[in-house]
Amino acid sequence: MFLYGELSVVISAMAVWMDLKDASVDNGWILFSFMIGFLIQITENGPKGGVIFLAGVAVPVLLLGILFIFHMIGAGDIKLLCALGGIMGPRTVMECIVYSLLAGAGISLAILISTGGIRRRFLYLYQYMNEFYCTGEIRPYYRKGMSFPENFHFTVPIFLSAVLYAGGVY
Repeated sequence: MFLYGELSVVISAMAVWMDLKDASVDNGWILFSFMIGFLIQITENGPKGGVIFLAGVAVPVLLLGILFIFHMIGAGDIKLLCALGGIMGPRTVMECIVYSLLAGAGISLAILISTGGIRRRFLYLYQYMNEFYCTGEIRPYYRKGMSFPENFHFTVPIFLSAVLYAGGVY
């Protein structure tokens, strides 16, 4: 577990750095992280490790795919969680996702409170969902040209969740 935790922190920290620097996570880094996760699982668990790896990779796609379809989460965030899932396994990556979402909610709430945009944001969410319900059209959730942050880098809450994992919280 110690190796898994430390590795998860390093992988997610690099992803945060890339995301803040370039607004994307390099696919080469994701591929490298996948390979490391696969090798660790195979080395520690034999052929069963391959199954653990694949299940861990699949969980983020299955749980967060709908958010990606509605452009509420980026592909890099899901790929990072898939790479972490390959290392952590399916059960632990589910916990990682929960802690990431909680950290993300906290960050979002802080942004909304500091900018005074809570009412406006919930109104936009209502209008967005109503438009989807009426038209069936999926369009990006975010708006451009806003005076306050429209989104934030979800790699940050993923990193915070990885730190909690390395610290033994889950």
